[in-house]
Amino acid sequence: MKTTMAALRGCTTSRRAVLAGLGAAAATLALPRAVRAQSAGTIRIGFLTPLTGPLALFGATDGFTVARIEALLADGLEVNGQRYDVEIIVRDSQSDPNRSAEVAADLILNQEVHLLIPATTTDTINPAADQAELFECPCLSTGAPWQAVIMPRGGADQPFNWTYHFFWGLDEALNTFVGLWDRIETNKKVGLLFPQNADGETWGNQDYGLPVPTQAAGYEVVQPGFFQPRTNDFSAQIARFKAENVEIVGGITYVDDLRTFVNQAKQQGFAPKAITVAAALLFPSGIEAMGDLGDGMSSEVWWTPAFAFESSLTGETSREVADAWQAETGRQWTQPLGYSHAIWEVALDALRRSADPLDRTAIRDALAATDLTTLIGPVNFATGPHPNVSATAIFGGQWVKGEEFPFDLKIVDNSVNALFEPEAEMKLLDWS
Repeated sequence: MKTTMAALRGCTTSRRAVLAGLGAAAATLALPRAVRAQSAGTIRIGFLTPLTGPLALFGATDGFTVARIEALLADGLEVNGQRYDVEIIVRDSQSDPNRSAEVAADLILNQEVHLLIPATTTDTINPAADQAELFECPCLSTGAPWQAVIMPRGGADQPFNWTYHFFWGLDEALNTFVGLWDRIETNKKVGLLFPQNADGETWGNQDYGLPVPTQAAGYEVVQPGFFQPRTNDFSAQIARFKAENVEIVGGITYVDDLRTFVNQAKQQGFAPKAITVAAALLFPSGIEAMGDLGDGMSSEVWWTPAFAFESSLTGETSREVADAWQAETGRQWTQPLGYSHAIWEVALDALRRSADPLDRTAIRDALAATDLTTLIGPVNFATGPHPNVSATAIFGGQWVKGEEFPFDLKIVDNSVNALFEPEAEMKLLDWS
């Protein structure tokens, strides 16, 4: 297997460590060396991910995963009794949509990849997927609410021909927030925080955003208006929340803004029983930035080591994949790790099932027929809720004091997906 790895320097594993960790799993994918047949050709895969820029945390686990896939495919991929070499061409989207479109076009037209994988975030996925539709190349993505990938590109009116996406939906994430709040005793008054940007306007929309399921569940919403990102003063919002006796804070913020809000809330004597926000609480670094008040913060859960699924590639459990990451990098697992692995499960499964892995149409048809249980759960593009989409599981989670690392993320609510039971009970924030 040949891989373009320059973009991944500093974040990949050593070949020896990867091979030791995966053991004999490669035998399920490739022909044994002893009977290695002549290659029937080279499958080229374009892998596009934000390795640098403001969204780099979302791509931080991709180097580790690509190295593991390289080890699995060292002897090639067997398709229909023939062996194919595999070349993965890695490119950095730099967290920039213009860059993503440019690189995707180059991968399709000049590198002549057979499959394009814009791995994560809408700034990477949407421009690349548009190029895939334009130039008729099969495309597989994840790591963004499916509505944000489908709707802005016109998918509400008709299905796409070449692009397939698996992830949970915004509506499910919103209902997860309500599920978390239903777990605790409150006066059912929720103060909402939304920045004045595209994310805030989506989550704060009065027709389909967080206010809708919150009010439908019987909660009173207090929404003091949008705040300017990176503001240094939340006094107006805090005063409004205190005046209306708000006991829950929800919404979407980024780390710097949430840290400012939390610190000022404590200074001004506002102590809600729960703070549940998207974005800021996704990564361990965001929680650690809250200091001791990170204990009890809550948010949606993409994936954790507690997920009760095994890899279709290696047979590893979610815990084993997380442990391998932590042993190799010395860093705590993050939620994108599960999807970073699962996207390769889906991609290689489609290639193995295709009538011809060197033919884009055959690969596209195999993608459309995907029905696979992965590390993050089932992926089946026939089930919807929209053509070209497979909705995945989402849960409600809470950060608590950890043992090996400062905080651990525990699943505390399964009201949206009952695939398995919560790990712990939802607890109240401690402002003492």
